[in-house]
Amino acid sequence: MSASKLQGSGEVRIAHSLHKKEEEFVVKRRETVFQSLQKLNIPCSQNKVPHIALLSSGGGQRAMVGLLGSLVQLDKAGLLDCILYLSGVSGSTWCMASLYQEPDWSTKLETVKDKIIKRLSGPGVSWGDAYEKLNKYYNERDFFSLTDFWAVMVITTYVKEIDEHTLTDKRSQLGKDPFPIYTVNDKQSKQEKGGDPWFEITPYEAGYSLTGAFVDTSSFGSQFDNGSKKKQQPEMDMLYLQGLCGSALAGEDGKELIWRKLQDFLKQSRPKTETKTSEEMKEACSYLFNVFYSEDPNSPHVEKGHQVLMDLVDMNVCVLNGKDPSAFHQSIRKTLNDLTGGKSQLIFPTEKLNVADKEAAKLYMKQYTEDVCNDLSQFSFGLLGIASSISTCMIRWIWGRNYNFLHRMTDESVPSALLKTEMRDFEDAGLLLNSPYISVLRKERNLDLIISLDFSEGDPFMTVREAAEKCKKLNIPFPEVNIPSEDLKKPKDFYVFKGQNTPTVIHIPLFNVVNCGDEVEASMNKYSTFQDPYSTEMITDLMEVAGKNISNNREKLKEQIAAVVG
Repeated sequence: MSASKLQGSGEVRIAHSLHKKEEEFVVKRRETVFQSLQKLNIPCSQNKVPHIALLSSGGGQRAMVGLLGSLVQLDKAGLLDCILYLSGVSGSTWCMASLYQEPDWSTKLETVKDKIIKRLSGPGVSWGDAYEKLNKYYNERDFFSLTDFWAVMVITTYVKEIDEHTLTDKRSQLGKDPFPIYTVNDKQSKQEKGGDPWFEITPYEAGYSLTGAFVDTSSFGSQFDNGSKKKQQPEMDMLYLQGLCGSALAGEDGKELIWRKLQDFLKQSRPKTETKTSEEMKEACSYLFNVFYSEDPNSPHVEKGHQVLMDLVDMNVCVLNGKDPSAFHQSIRKTLNDLTGGKSQLIFPTEKLNVADKEAAKLYMKQYTEDVCNDLSQFSFGLLGIASSISTCMIRWIWGRNYNFLHRMTDESVPSALLKTEMRDFEDAGLLLNSPYISVLRKERNLDLIISLDFSEGDPFMTVREAAEKCKKLNIPFPEVNIPSEDLKKPKDFYVFKGQNTPTVIHIPLFNVVNCGDEVEASMNKYSTFQDPYSTEMITDLMEVAGKNISNNREKLKEQIAAVVG
């Protein structure tokens, strides 16, 4: 284990070692695991306690609910206290965030489960609360990106709350639960050679898993120069973290959906005052206007600025679908001229736009949208300013932008690509690998056994196969993964992969022939990734399906735990 090198203000750490607080946690947690093994009648000496990680894949609300159902059954089976690490990707992190709100959640999981289900089955976050939160994100931090919008306007529809706790709030509450590891990708490193895309976030530090470069979690996102903090940014809260981890639509395929979410945002933010609405709605609108507009919301500037943005969003959606956007362009041009007194600088006529050439149309709309937002900038305040910024982020496709804590450092052990830019963009780890294998498999974590819960959509073996391939390229010990051909369409509920000097990997597909019979595909379709929030019945049914994968395999799990002892 190498010694840590603390840089600058002491918040940046360069080392292939665990944070000292994680080391201390591991020592204490090993005692809990040891006692759990005794209760299970698994022979083990205290110096041979196995390091076991429970990994949970992405999969939106399917992963969130599936992980909860699996943990409940692990608890009932007496196996939960055997787990040293709990790590997730994307939707699984939504479940983790809910669990770790409760100190010592693993000692009262039945109660915590009921509380989570009650919330998920209840009403969503009000528009007023959502707008207020978005405004806070917009004004508090130097960088605003689609992750802020996504967290507030989409994640809240699934998790039904705005969680303003922070990860560092949990430092004193980690005593009786597995150690949580949240994972994301560094987008630039994923796209370019020479970086390190694998990024982990724990209650103590955030950083590059393979490089061994970390910053105190409370300062992730703050501005650094050569290891010294120059400007503190507010610590990310749990809602933002869930948006950062669960931003699967940061892939190019998500653009139309995000534009449509912006359409909804604009429609809801400017309800027509003449429509018949309830007194509560009128009060809510009045409150929103008072909070977010610095002048009368019915003033010409606000009305016209809002109309321009509505047309701009509609125009982008139109072009994405290969349709002629001329009508929207004419409306934008006329309204901008009215707004600016004929001084609009909009110079991109739609005659030059060929919607059949998708790449050219994309570049055209990027410049067009930027020009419109520039013309609007003098009138953009409050919600219009936020909507204009979201539009700019859309055409630049900016997700998870934060200051780079490694900027202008001179450490030779850090890839130079990570040192050059002042900012980095982070996105859903599932866009590279839909389970957090790489971060958890850091050599210093000394894992003996991985229990992988796979809630992925589509091929139930793709993630574990890709993990094996990536580990081989990265020289990370990992067993060979061979799937019987007859199982590819009809997966079973329990697979074990072993190798020489590698951790044992248990792979558990969510939907399989054991818990679903011939309905594997139908179950996947029922619980697709992108759909409206699940009903209470769907939540309880899915928890039962996921739980069966644990309860049906209790003895097999015990057998594999016993096999890695000593």
